[in-house]
Amino acid sequence: MSSLRRVQAEFVASWHSFLRRRTAVFFTFFFPAIIVLIFGALVQTQPTGGGLFAEPKEYYIAGYLAVVVLFTPLSRVGSTIARHREGNRFEKLATTPLKRSEWLLAHSLVNVVIIGLAALLLLGLSVLVTGAAVPVALSTLAIIPFVALGVTLFCGLGSIIGRVADSQDGVIAASNAIALPLLFLSETFITPDLLPAWFVPALNLSPLTYFARGVRALTYTGGDWIGNLAILAVLSLGFFVAGTLAIPQTD
Repeated sequence: MSSLRRVQAEFVASWHSFLRRRTAVFFTFFFPAIIVLIFGALVQTQPTGGGLFAEPKEYYIAGYLAVVVLFTPLSRVGSTIARHREGNRFEKLATTPLKRSEWLLAHSLVNVVIIGLAALLLLGLSVLVTGAAVPVALSTLAIIPFVALGVTLFCGLGSIIGRVADSQDGVIAASNAIALPLLFLSETFITPDLLPAWFVPALNLSPLTYFARGVRALTYTGGDWIGNLAILAVLSLGFFVAGTLAIPQTD
């Protein structure tokens, strides 16, 4: 069996496993919807009021997308690895031709599809509920590689968390502890001018910052999105390699 066939087989198995978990399917798509409804429709933006949510509606599209790109891969991949470890699944996988990189690639692709659909739903809700105007241009399609690379990056990080945490509960706790600071300190919802001047350079340390900057350049500000995409691609490759090495061969 070729590498492509092995990845395909694992992809299909993981995809059907996701579909069988109806609660997971529901909340995967309900979560981004409720985020838009709460922040976009209830809180709303106040472009002239100052403080939080003081930017135009279009500014926060990148933040909405960042929510699903960040949280879903961390928890899904991390929990899957923790569950496999508890069930000694990796000992069984070690007896098959499936490589660790192929396993992570297959699960990353599943997450890319799932989160891609959730991101599409989120974009549609942003337009319908908040009245945000998404540019209709060929370059806007570059959101697709941003989402794919962002998901791959956080799948790699989720793999590391799944290896380090000692249980599925530990994965959820660790994922939230990492994701919440990243979400609000990566130029998503909080603008740099609201942060202390000494902390602003630290925003460049977050991989989510490059996702937010690139998507915002495509959907709101214009400007350089290619540079942010290139940086995100390098970081995604690095995290994917690290995540591959973190996957246990046996337990």
